[in-house]
Amino acid sequence: MSVPATPGAVRIFTRVLSLRSWIAGGFIALTAAGVWGALRIPDDLAIERLLVPGDPVARATREFERHFPEGDQALLVLEASDPLSPETLDAADHLERELARIPGVAPHSLLTLYRLAVPGAQVGATQFERLRAFAAGTGLLRRAGLLGDHWLGIALELRVSSPAERDRALAAIGEQLVPLEATGSPFTAVRRVGSPWLDAWLERQTGLATRRFMPLFGVFLLALVLIVYRSWRTLVAVVLTLAAAVAVAMGLGDLFGFSHTVVSSLVPLTVMVTTTATLVYIHSRYLDASDAATPLEHHARALADKLLPCTASILATAVGFAALAVSDIRPVRDMGLWTASGLLGAWIACFSLFPALQSLLHVPVRAARAPAAVWFEGFADRLVPWTHRWRFGLVAGAIALMLCGAAALFGIPGRLAPLALETDALSYVDAHQRVAQDTRRFRQLSGLDVVELWLQTRAGHALDADFLYAVAALGERLESDPRITAVDGPTSVLRWAHYVQAGSDRLPDAPQAWPKLAADLERILLTEPGARGYVDIADLASVRMSIRGRAELFGPPGAMRAFVERTVSTWQAQQPALHEVRAQIVGRGVLAAQISERLVPTLTESFVLTASVIFVAFLFVFRSPAGRLMAMIPSLFAILSVFLVMRVTGIPLNIATILIGSTVLGATENDQIHFFYHLQQGRAHGTTAAALRHALTTAGRPILFATVINASGFLALALSDLPPMRQFGIVTSAAFVLALLADFTALPGALWILSRMRINAYGGAERPERY
Repeated sequence: MSVPATPGAVRIFTRVLSLRSWIAGGFIALTAAGVWGALRIPDDLAIERLLVPGDPVARATREFERHFPEGDQALLVLEASDPLSPETLDAADHLERELARIPGVAPHSLLTLYRLAVPGAQVGATQFERLRAFAAGTGLLRRAGLLGDHWLGIALELRVSSPAERDRALAAIGEQLVPLEATGSPFTAVRRVGSPWLDAWLERQTGLATRRFMPLFGVFLLALVLIVYRSWRTLVAVVLTLAAAVAVAMGLGDLFGFSHTVVSSLVPLTVMVTTTATLVYIHSRYLDASDAATPLEHHARALADKLLPCTASILATAVGFAALAVSDIRPVRDMGLWTASGLLGAWIACFSLFPALQSLLHVPVRAARAPAAVWFEGFADRLVPWTHRWRFGLVAGAIALMLCGAAALFGIPGRLAPLALETDALSYVDAHQRVAQDTRRFRQLSGLDVVELWLQTRAGHALDADFLYAVAALGERLESDPRITAVDGPTSVLRWAHYVQAGSDRLPDAPQAWPKLAADLERILLTEPGARGYVDIADLASVRMSIRGRAELFGPPGAMRAFVERTVSTWQAQQPALHEVRAQIVGRGVLAAQISERLVPTLTESFVLTASVIFVAFLFVFRSPAGRLMAMIPSLFAILSVFLVMRVTGIPLNIATILIGSTVLGATENDQIHFFYHLQQGRAHGTTAAALRHALTTAGRPILFATVINASGFLALALSDLPPMRQFGIVTSAAFVLALLADFTALPGALWILSRMRINAYGGAERPERY
């Protein structure tokens, strides 16, 4: 068999093979450097860094937190039939005192506020009734999440500077909770609520994700290579090349300053899967017997023949991931750029290290056709006329499924809603985990969604009486909506003080009373550092209002923020004291909503950019606009059909599943590139049928093997405890299988329809055919 190749490429690869020992030595150094760099990559799951640094909301939130710094907030919910019973209060008092001894942990509860109201008071037999009356006389405790009908809350502020310090603090807190969770405790349940526990779990699972699925994929790969190629030498060459490619790709993360995030585990998996598929294409061509004069010439010609399609296919995948740079979601953007750079390194390894190892290990060339190859040739003989016979049905069926998939994604106005967006941060945590169950349980009792309102006035005017009066009235207006749980701000301190002094937490409505209240607030801020969380005392120009509610009751993502903005804007227009005040909606809750709002734009923009770049780039390679459009049929079919699968199975769009479009388009284009490359070679046989048969017999088996590798690699993510990654693995694997189906059905059918002359599959004059 003659292996076509350009003389220039043959000379280049002849030189590469002559330098095989140097190349292998160089990659040993690069692999070591990659491993060293990979070990230095930090974890970063902070919500405030989920958007790119230049994003206006992210920038405003960082500036806001500079004025109002605070530690991570958490809550212990102590459930009891009577949360104000002597036994319950005594146990809670002991727990709070022990928690206060933990470095970096600042607890406060109903008991803390009672001690401030009654200096020197101790929780004891003489104080229980007074404490019960204190708790029952105000609604502030319930608004703050410190008291419910059957639970008592202890709020925690973790003043830590690193994940390691946070984990040590959480471990110490857990030790104090062990006795309270045992039989005989006055509490029926102890629940842990808040981002510290959620972040700690996510960081652990992010680290475990790669270590869990990579060995599984490795075992599968070993078995596949041995079954397909039946050569230990081939296996060693493949494994060493993959190890070097993945190590270099991960090391680039340290070079470019990337971090481990909830989606970063896709980087090594994608590089490994794409590299493996490329090695399958290269080695399959290497195994084909040829009429080359020497083994060296045969090796160089096989590499040269696969240079263009493999380069184009890896470029397609890299472009697909690089297109994610348009996303404003930082983990998605960084993962895309990281993967794209890793794939470029993998391309170098495929055409330098792998040939060098093939040569050094003396990997044998197949002298005769394997039984599998003979079987596949028979399959191709039957497939070519079958696709001709059913060409219109195959193409029409593919188009129908694509239209259904588009409707599943975008919806039908008035009839079908668009595909659901996953806006709940808890969706990143396994629903069976205790921290997720505890947080969802508390969410049913009290809203957890927080919007921060940052009011900026002229320096020195934050404690003006008329300004504070307008702020207090704004808080009452917001709280009048039943979807809002509580509004805390500078006047909340005054409400507590007024409750302690006068027995009522309602502040005077008369404007004449506010000069004294403003003076009282100034005195409290000077004497009580803990009361300064809502006023920046550095220049008295910034005030903070924390608005807590249940965002799902407002509607789609961002609806709660929009409600607050409208209310504030309306109130500003009515209050002269707020006319010159700059109001900004900021905070981590707003960032989370922004991320949800940008999921669909990330999907559509990256997909359109990927498709456009791939189309233009390969138009120069194949010189056929119609051919390029047809080459994208399987990928488009797979992507749109998988959205139909997501709709049926209830899988939503989230931070991982939005990657489907670019990932599948970039990866599955590999198959079509190789198919069309060999289709062009087959046109020398003169007929469409012969060209199709040549493409199928030459590229069909590698396409099948590559699809099995891709689908199995991503299906390994189904073992992840991270729901978005698990869902991404399932739907991506399904998309690869759908693309393979279209490769062998809709694509040949489209080629038959667009072909000017239908030629007899087994020779004969050029004439329209009937099967």
